[in-house]
Amino acid sequence: MAEDLPEPDRIPGAPHPRETLRLFGQGSAEADFLRAHALGRLHHAWMLTGPKGIGKATLAWRIARFLLAAPPDDGALFGAPPPPSTLDTPEDHPVARRLRALAEPRAWLLRRGPNEKETALSQFITVDDVRRMKSFFSLSAADGGARVAIIDAVDEMNTAAANALLKLLEEPPAGAVFLLVAHQPARLLPTIRSRCRELRLSPLSPDDLAQALAQASGAVAPEAATALSELAAGSVGEAFRLTNLDGLETYADLVALFSTLPRLDRPRALALAETAAARGASETFDLILSLIDLFLARLARAAATRATPPEAAPGEAALFARLAPGPQAARPWADLAQTLSLRARRGKAVNLDPAALLMDTLLKIDETAGLLAAR
Repeated sequence: MAEDLPEPDRIPGAPHPRETLRLFGQGSAEADFLRAHALGRLHHAWMLTGPKGIGKATLAWRIARFLLAAPPDDGALFGAPPPPSTLDTPEDHPVARRLRALAEPRAWLLRRGPNEKETALSQFITVDDVRRMKSFFSLSAADGGARVAIIDAVDEMNTAAANALLKLLEEPPAGAVFLLVAHQPARLLPTIRSRCRELRLSPLSPDDLAQALAQASGAVAPEAATALSELAAGSVGEAFRLTNLDGLETYADLVALFSTLPRLDRPRALALAETAAARGASETFDLILSLIDLFLARLARAAATRATPPEAAPGEAALFARLAPGPQAARPWADLAQTLSLRARRGKAVNLDPAALLMDTLLKIDETAGLLAAR
């Protein structure tokens, strides 16, 4: 049944963005929006861009609450209050309560819905989804005030849906504000991008990431916060994925395994490969591949810059110093990372045995370590 399906715009284990009142690390983007609002230059379409999991959807919901909770402009010239300096809206405000319940009549959420059989989520936002949003805007607002649509994420539209959205952006309904969450805006139609004003969000600092995680799931130990910040690249969403899948422990296991290079501990490597190939372990397999890619990227960067990053696992700094003692090691490790990433994508595309694919990856890393040690 459709009602039993997960919300496509919710990170597993985390509150939905509409339930997250505070946003960390994106003060510049908020200030840009508030400045436009105060100057009366509120564009009808805003594209919120940046990597996944850094707060784009949370900002979209904050903007929606702010716009819908604002008192109507009565055109007064004297005694008007100063322009707001924050997007904050009280948690108990009626608009905030209705938005949390997806019951606000002046707001529309456009996201992937169920497939035709209602057995799973559709891969795309479809043209029918966009047409339903268009019908929403064809109705007059009850109080004649602002109406807001959040599209999360616009990257997930198929071609027909994107063209339908473009028509809406070209001739926007009166009083409508569109908030487009875009993870990869370069892939969108240039005509869609040209009709939006961009709010660019940045990856979170370690402190902001720790505060965002604490807001969502409780306090984070300092050592875990540092490791998550290093591995998640400032993305709360990626940090939650790592937490849900025991990513920090897996990365520590990989560092321990790579500490045996250039004489790879093959029994331990084989055990890791078999774990990733177990039934129902596809997420673990994907996690291990992404962590290996991240390890190699960190290793190559440490060699090129001669600067060791903060440790994401015990012994990582000493391992980097041994495997990449100078800038001459940066290119081989960087080239290997690119080659292995491509091989992994191809192997997954043809359903290659996960254990064989992972074991081959580990052996290629061992081979490169051996060649560098022999120089």
